[in-house]
Amino acid sequence: MTENLADDPRITAIGLLFEVHTGLAARFAAQFEEHGLSTVEFEVLMRLRRSAGHQLRMTDLAAQAALSTSGATRVVDRMVRDGLVCRRACPSDRRSSYAVLTRAGQQRLDDTLPGHLQLIDQWFTGQFAPTELTTLLDTLRRLRDAVHPQATAGSDEATAPAR
Repeated sequence: MTENLADDPRITAIGLLFEVHTGLAARFAAQFEEHGLSTVEFEVLMRLRRSAGHQLRMTDLAAQAALSTSGATRVVDRMVRDGLVCRRACPSDRRSSYAVLTRAGQQRLDDTLPGHLQLIDQWFTGQFAPTELTTLLDTLRRLRDAVHPQATAGSDEATAPAR
């Protein structure tokens, strides 16, 4: 008799991960919408805010956000139109440009973050003891690096020593 592969704990693990992601994503999306942001726009604002000079080369932004180059261009075009980011030419490579966080983008992020952090604490990090959270963060970084090695492209984390 063959083992029932549908009962494999690996299936359960990935299923639980997807269920958690789906539940959190829905809660976060509703809160972002209250601030006039999509999930990807929030991610772009956060990645720019956490980057040196509050800017990233468009190619690095696309890699970090797991977007195609054209997808990143479309998102940034909308955000430029809304005044949340601007573009700046790369002084060393005319083919490249930077997405740069504007004051309006920073303000939108500042307005959004308190409620977002409250949701994160309520539905995610608040479920863990401090030591569990540290272990979870290390584990999530290891998983992220395995499945999305370009997630830190162009950031300080990309050149930082391993934690």
